[in-house]
Amino acid sequence: MTSITSEHCPGPEAGGAGPDLERQAPAGDPPASGFLDSVLGEMQEPQTETEADKDRQNATLRQVRGAFLAGGIFVCLLSYGYFQERIMTGKWGHDKMGGRDISSVFLVMCNRITSMTIAVIGIVYKGDSLAPGAPITAYSAIAMSNMLATTCQYEALRYVSFPTQTLAKTAKMIPVMIWGTLLQSKKYKVKDYIVAAGVTLGATLFLLTGSVTAKQAKSADKSTTVLGMVIMMAYLFFDGFTSTVQERLFKKREVSTWNQMLYVGLLSALVTGFLSGVNTQGNGGIPPWDQDLYMNVLALSLSAAVAQIFILMLIKEFGALLFATVMTTRQFLSILLSCLIFLHPLSLGQWTGTIVVFGALYYKTLSSSFGRGGGSKSTAQEEGSAEEKRRLGDAELQDKNASNGAPSSPSNRI
Repeated sequence: MTSITSEHCPGPEAGGAGPDLERQAPAGDPPASGFLDSVLGEMQEPQTETEADKDRQNATLRQVRGAFLAGGIFVCLLSYGYFQERIMTGKWGHDKMGGRDISSVFLVMCNRITSMTIAVIGIVYKGDSLAPGAPITAYSAIAMSNMLATTCQYEALRYVSFPTQTLAKTAKMIPVMIWGTLLQSKKYKVKDYIVAAGVTLGATLFLLTGSVTAKQAKSADKSTTVLGMVIMMAYLFFDGFTSTVQERLFKKREVSTWNQMLYVGLLSALVTGFLSGVNTQGNGGIPPWDQDLYMNVLALSLSAAVAQIFILMLIKEFGALLFATVMTTRQFLSILLSCLIFLHPLSLGQWTGTIVVFGALYYKTLSSSFGRGGGSKSTAQEEGSAEEKRRLGDAELQDKNASNGAPSSPSNRI
């Protein structure tokens, strides 16, 4: 048998490679590590493209969802404004009872019963407790001020036009700032006062350059207009008081949004129901049966309640900035829609005042966006958009708002 020697199988000493050692790669072939990198790169590249496609699809779906939620808010709240004006200015009943005789307290009662129903559904769906999350006395002050604010909102339509009422509601940040300064010693930045001044200037220009009296008012003299504006001032007073008291009462309590909606609505419904039942004289209280009227009341209450669901989802998924933009746009569209449907002529000066008001509000929203990017945050901007956030944030949003000093609990109104 022929023996195997180093001559037949040269070892490393002889300049060869043993059978267990790496062979010299032929010239022109890539190194082993480079070859593996190229193979792995080819394997990973399709996966990266797939992830990019998924990201694009998710971004598109997110945009569609945001547009859907914003559209839902527009539809619900524009409908709310339409039915509100139609009920308060229409003719109802077999004796053609005028809309100005429809009880505002009755409408508030219907709204609160509907919001309570939505709140119970939300609590059951989330598996939360139906028991009150705070003492009943903590809800009572909010319920009363909330009830008075909404009643004044409806009552004002007897004396001033819907565009006037809507424009006056945009000034709610002013009483919020006043109450915050008086009750909580809050300090505001210069741009907060600039926005408040812009809103005040635009509203004043609107009032002084055209008619603001409701067409169905018994008289169109100055006393009617003054009474309507006094009612709107009362609305702003109670609205600002509600938000401030909500923050103080619920800031240190872990009370869910739906729980607050339920018990604030319950107390408001009990009081308004009692007042509607007691007030049987004249055309106050519960109006006589009129199918058309009650269908409009149902549509009014449902549109407000469903809007709260859309708002809750929009804030939770997209934040308060988009929500503030949507709500500001909705108010402007409400004025346009009312002018077209109910034929409210506005003068050039009133349109100018309207543009000044909403220009200030959009400035507030944009400056809030830039402030977040730069790390600064305006207290009034937080509170300005939080007027709606406080009634519709979830528990996480409430905790975040509380840490920033913004109202966080629901007020069950639009």
